[in-house]
Amino acid sequence: MKKLSMMLGAALAALSLNVAAHGDAKPMHGGVVQVVADVAYELVPQANGAALYVVDHGKPVDVARMSGKLTVLAGAQKSEAELKPAGGNKLEATNVVVGTGAKVVASLKAADGKTASVRFTVK
Repeated sequence: MKKLSMMLGAALAALSLNVAAHGDAKPMHGGVVQVVADVAYELVPQANGAALYVVDHGKPVDVARMSGKLTVLAGAQKSEAELKPAGGNKLEATNVVVGTGAKVVASLKAADGKTASVRFTVK
């Protein structure tokens, strides 16, 4: 019984390390990172909008055929902007203010029809 308990404990410890590794993405551009389905999305506020970088298992994703919308909730104000490819793994939204404390939702659609919804809180 003691041996089974030790094996179970070791298995749970290994599993928790694996889960932490997938959800522990670090910002590469100074933004806020969220991981959805093993894909890391980094939201970076900019002077006239925001950039969204997409990385899958450490490799940049070509976003040339992706589209989407960025919805920003700042207090009682809501604004939306289209996300457009901006080269490499970067999408950009313009004419929207992404300030500290804002809640942001990126709704994305890939060329193959797959969709993703990513939620951020800007620090």
